[in-house]
Amino acid sequence: MTLPCDPPRGGAAARDTGTAPPPSPRAPGGAAGPGRPRRALWLAAALVTVLLVLALVSAGVGAYRIPTADVLASVQHRLGLGGAPLDRVGESVLWNVRLPRVVLAVLVGASLGCAGALMQGVFGNPLAEPGVIGISAGSAVGAVAAIGLGLGFLGNWTVTACAFVAGLFTVGAVYLLSRNGGRTEVVTLILTGIAVNAFAGALIGLFVFFADSGQVNQITFWQLGSLAQATWPKVLAVLPCALAGLIAAPLYARRLDLLALGERPARHLGIDVERLRLALILVVALLTAAAVAVAGVITFVGLLVPHLLRMANGPGHRFLVPGSALAGAVVLAGGDLAARTVAAPAELPLGVLTALIGSPFFFWLLRRTRRRQGGWA
Repeated sequence: MTLPCDPPRGGAAARDTGTAPPPSPRAPGGAAGPGRPRRALWLAAALVTVLLVLALVSAGVGAYRIPTADVLASVQHRLGLGGAPLDRVGESVLWNVRLPRVVLAVLVGASLGCAGALMQGVFGNPLAEPGVIGISAGSAVGAVAAIGLGLGFLGNWTVTACAFVAGLFTVGAVYLLSRNGGRTEVVTLILTGIAVNAFAGALIGLFVFFADSGQVNQITFWQLGSLAQATWPKVLAVLPCALAGLIAAPLYARRLDLLALGERPARHLGIDVERLRLALILVVALLTAAAVAVAGVITFVGLLVPHLLRMANGPGHRFLVPGSALAGAVVLAGGDLAARTVAAPAELPLGVLTALIGSPFFFWLLRRTRRRQGGWA
């Protein structure tokens, strides 16, 4: 009989005997059968295909309609692969309005989806998401403070920069406040994040109370989340942080699989749990703060996407982490397209749309988890 605190077979015991038993098909991250890698490839191919289709449709749909063939021809022309340019208005709409928005949706969605997968791996809970440790709320405080105080030291970039810095600062504060004896515990991190979220909400309310009507409108619009102000400079602003986080995240996939066994077994297998947790929180902070800084508060992407992929292909992080980035890009590209077209010529706030869809799913997820576990007690 193996107790929960014992190292899994194949670890220290295997090294003592010089042999290692075959991996259990139920081990976290292990292949449950020969069809698992093939299913992952099919899922990845399907997600890439859907993302490309959504990008083409989004680039052409709007008040100024551009046929898909013309979009492809213009892109080919810009890449020097033949094709033909559009007329002056069409080129301006496509390259200055539509494509920056599509690219920003892909980057923000990928960042939020990947951050959600990392958070759920760190906390060992499929209901975790980046906002748990106060990143979104902290970024919101920075943006609201910049708007409410009328700051403009960086011109149009002031709100974005303040949101990014405040998000990183909040994560650092949560981590430091939850340390005890040189270690952090998951429960302490969550409780500290809840307290920081509540404090951030109070600060936001205070800034709104003292703001004038114009500032209140701007604060409200930012908090609802939107990609309406997408530009190439904003894409370039989020690109370094997104690429750094998306490249670093898959490198931790194997250690996340071991962490899923529990902290004690992971330590027995040579994982520095504290260092791993700190590194992953920094990656999550980088991804989420950059996304929130340019797009506002967009909820539920980091919660829904990893859990759906986990249901489709299992808990292995080697596919879950990059797959969540890809699926997050698909979700946000599709959500932004729906936000622009459902109530045309008006535009729904993207954060409102994701919350409207995500909230019922979250409720269903809670009910499903409770039913499968036979209750919470």
